[in-house]
Amino acid sequence: MTEILIAGGAVMGASVAFWLTRLDPGLKPLVIEPDPSYATSSTALSAAGIRSQFTNAVNVEISRFGIDFIRDFAAATGPAGGVPDLGLRENGYLFLTGTATGALTLENLAAMQRECGAATEVLDPAELRRRFPWMNVDDLTAGSFGPRDEGFFDNMGLLAGLKAAARAAGAVWITDRVTGFERDGDRVIAAQLEKGGRRQADVFVNCAGPRCAALMRSMDLDLPVEPRKRTVFFVDAPEARHPDAPLICDPLGIWCRPEHGQWLAATVPATDGPCGEDDFEPEHALWEDEVWPALYNRAEGFGAAKVLRLWAGHYAFNTLDQNAILGRNPQVPNFYHANGFSGHGLQQAPAVGRGIAEQIVHGDWRTLDLSPLGVQRVLDGQPFAEAAIV
Repeated sequence: MTEILIAGGAVMGASVAFWLTRLDPGLKPLVIEPDPSYATSSTALSAAGIRSQFTNAVNVEISRFGIDFIRDFAAATGPAGGVPDLGLRENGYLFLTGTATGALTLENLAAMQRECGAATEVLDPAELRRRFPWMNVDDLTAGSFGPRDEGFFDNMGLLAGLKAAARAAGAVWITDRVTGFERDGDRVIAAQLEKGGRRQADVFVNCAGPRCAALMRSMDLDLPVEPRKRTVFFVDAPEARHPDAPLICDPLGIWCRPEHGQWLAATVPATDGPCGEDDFEPEHALWEDEVWPALYNRAEGFGAAKVLRLWAGHYAFNTLDQNAILGRNPQVPNFYHANGFSGHGLQQAPAVGRGIAEQIVHGDWRTLDLSPLGVQRVLDGQPFAEAAIV
């Protein structure tokens, strides 16, 4: 039997394990996850959205697969998954722009997205005002909106169902941390565990999120991924109760979306850069300096907004091109990557997990051609950029 070791057991590792047991019921992947509570995992701290509005087609196709999987989650995972519904709310995403060039870009991207099966519409200011009468549109030229197949869902439900279904099929989770890999020429032969010593396997998968590059350095290999901190604010705005609002990506540099009668909101810090792997201290000043002024500019109802709580999570940020790094590593062909998602890993987990499993079981991608996101472009230093990073 082929022995497969997966470093990282949050949503990406769980998805790989799930699909491996589906594609080859004889496989019993071993998943090494340091924290079964997932308290600081990117999965748990995610904004839990899915969208088709990306700037390259492969990411749109990944989301098209993902939305069907999420919508029919109980059927996909079966009774063993134990999660009957992921509570999908198709509020959509709304990308706003205030320039003529930006409006043209949204039109071109929407045409590409529709060719992939998305429903993206581009709205002028009058249409934006009609659809979202509470919103200030005076500084806008256009907005692209996904009226279906985009929205928010239960992030931890996705993880729990994938993990339960994988374990029921024979996958094994161990509470430990992979601290490095041992390499012999062009093969990886073992993983070093923090508590459990040396574990050999035939195949290894790096699903270690923001810590993935450190594991590669243990083999003297590079990966252009670093942890970047994102502070999320949970906001009460009693004069801005809009539960049907989409996730809004504002040209002033913030995003916001409704959440159980309140709002989630965040921004990219002006001094964005790498953070410590254990640095989860929220950046409180971002609220007064950047987030609240942008919210108030977009809707006066945010004048009475109050932060109820806040937290910080990490993006596994791909410094080369902000796109995922996927699949077999040509330098060590028994080693596979699911890394560098730059903030959109949760929504991509269903399709990526299947793709990695297909490469391991069948030798190549099958359901979706994920080769544009392959490791070779990283080795060649050839970016395949994704511009729609939220």
